[in-house]
Amino acid sequence: MNRYHGDEADTERIFAALPPARGRGFAQTWWGRAWLTTLEGTALDSGQLKAGRGLARAGAVGAVSVRPGRITAVVKDRDGTAHRADVLVQELSGQQWDRFLAMAGERAGHVAALLDREMPTHLVEDAELAGVELLPGPGDLEPECDCGTWDHCAHTASLCYQVARLLDQDPFVLLLMRGRSEQALLDALHGHGDGSAGRPGARVPEGVDAAEAYAAGDILPSLPAAPALPTEPAIPPSLDTETAPPAGIDPSALEFLAARTAARAYDLLAQALRHEHERQPVDPAHPRTPVAAVHSLGPTAPLDPLRPAAPVHPFGPVDPFGPVDMTDLPAPEPSVAVDAVRLAAGAPGRAVADRLAEGSGRGREGLAAAVRAWEVGGAAALAVLDEEWTVRGADLARARAALESAWAEDERPALRARANRWTVVDAPFQLRLGRDGRWWPYRKERGRWLPAGGPAQDPATALATAERACGE
Repeated sequence: MNRYHGDEADTERIFAALPPARGRGFAQTWWGRAWLTTLEGTALDSGQLKAGRGLARAGAVGAVSVRPGRITAVVKDRDGTAHRADVLVQELSGQQWDRFLAMAGERAGHVAALLDREMPTHLVEDAELAGVELLPGPGDLEPECDCGTWDHCAHTASLCYQVARLLDQDPFVLLLMRGRSEQALLDALHGHGDGSAGRPGARVPEGVDAAEAYAAGDILPSLPAAPALPTEPAIPPSLDTETAPPAGIDPSALEFLAARTAARAYDLLAQALRHEHERQPVDPAHPRTPVAAVHSLGPTAPLDPLRPAAPVHPFGPVDPFGPVDMTDLPAPEPSVAVDAVRLAAGAPGRAVADRLAEGSGRGREGLAAAVRAWEVGGAAALAVLDEEWTVRGADLARARAALESAWAEDERPALRARANRWTVVDAPFQLRLGRDGRWWPYRKERGRWLPAGGPAQDPATALATAERACGE
């Protein structure tokens, strides 16, 4: 819909929610009825209009915001579900307003009628002769509602029925929708030489009534347009300056941390801008993050705030992420060793990688193995790599049942068990049971057991993964 923005584009009036309209019509004046005629001639579904009348009569329409080109209210369904309903109204152009002001300035009776909260038919007829349509016509009322209906729904219809009652009380509401507030109109008429605009008794509202402002609490402004996704993550500024860094600060480490943070932010923004992102299910472990985001970011960019205490960070007493609100995040504070693996998975330079290996206590080969685990399964895979625990009770019974049922009797491999690890006899393969009941495939490389792939629910699948990895 075309919009014409004048000096009064930011003007807004808030009307407190009207009481239920049981037993009476919504419009008593001819211009109020003309407004409803336009609505009823525009809507395609008469059932939605009927439902809208029901909601309006029941008092389900909250405070109404009226501003140039738009009316807004929160409407509640009978089950209490709230919907934001908007109706866009075609604004008059600057030239149309000039013609209207010239016409009204020549006929003082028109302005006097408006100040008396009347809209005589001859005012509308004279405006039409000047090429100005004050009352909206077919196609001038464009609905928008978060319920998803593309045409007028019960929510936008109830808003229009409620606005008809407001128009009965004050025709300046219509002029505001068309683009000019009462004060702006009177000032403009005074500038055209119409003395009646400033006569004693003329109503010139100042400010916003407190009750009306309070009643607007349920009306939120429209969200700004989503930002466009950059072509790539931002590159943090270089810290390579001629000034020596303070003691304990490693510029190369800080540059790496800044680059990882930028990459993580980029991935999160890409997920947020994905089509129908808001309809994706939410991972219970990350209540603010959709499941798709958790899986697509992968273990190299976890969403838990893996952030050790600054005094024992492998990069020294630096907190590059700034303050983080931990109150609504379920992940516990990780160890320095775990955080070092997460950072090492971001492919740092040699100097930073050496500091991570030293700070984590793993050494180069141990950190490389941990990064490999992180890349196939994040923190869960890292725990399986590091932890050796005794399987007892019901967990042991389930594990034995899974091993017995995974293969036919003549195909079952010979396995040697120790704690939560089952090693294939005379073969470089191993199965490890995670605390969550999943089986992780491992294979021996250069004397070290390394993860061979992601987890499986049954041991046969996990062992097949390890064998395929060996063949590759």
